[in-house]
Amino acid sequence: MSSANSSSFKSYMDQAGGAVQSAIGSITGSTGDKAHGEQTKGKAAAEKDLSHSVGKVGPFAVSGSGGVAQDDPNRTEGSWNQTVGSAKESLGNFVGADGLKQEGIQQNREGKGQEAQGQLADLGSGMGDRAKGAAGSAFAGLTGNKADQERFQAQHDDGKTQQRSAEADIQKQSNY
Repeated sequence: MSSANSSSFKSYMDQAGGAVQSAIGSITGSTGDKAHGEQTKGKAAAEKDLSHSVGKVGPFAVSGSGGVAQDDPNRTEGSWNQTVGSAKESLGNFVGADGLKQEGIQQNREGKGQEAQGQLADLGSGMGDRAKGAAGSAFAGLTGNKADQERFQAQHDDGKTQQRSAEADIQKQSNY
């Protein structure tokens, strides 16, 4: 499931290590150390980007760690209500039907709230599953229970995917 290459924490640590190595290379005049430090920082930045990437197909999301998550139904239904509301508003404007226009505006507004509710549910659920999975995996690793460790790692990865999917949608909407 998860690999060390898609860990946010590992990428931050590698970036810091690369920065230190590059600084030491600059101070000592070692172009090799400086270049290796810069290379480590670049690789760490790419790993961080991979850790935050999520591919979406409809209401399903897949992450680089192998996690899979399905959107909360409120996200899909809210998006649909926004689309239908916008269509009603446009049609109402086009034909001069103020009632239809107002109905569309209201449905669009309600759809935005419904979608936001679903995003918050997915964000919270994803963060919870991610934390429970990480803790459970660590405990199972200490006790030597490989089956539980893999099960908890999968819970972590699925939670991370759910969280990143919600974050990506929220970020996309904040750019409008």
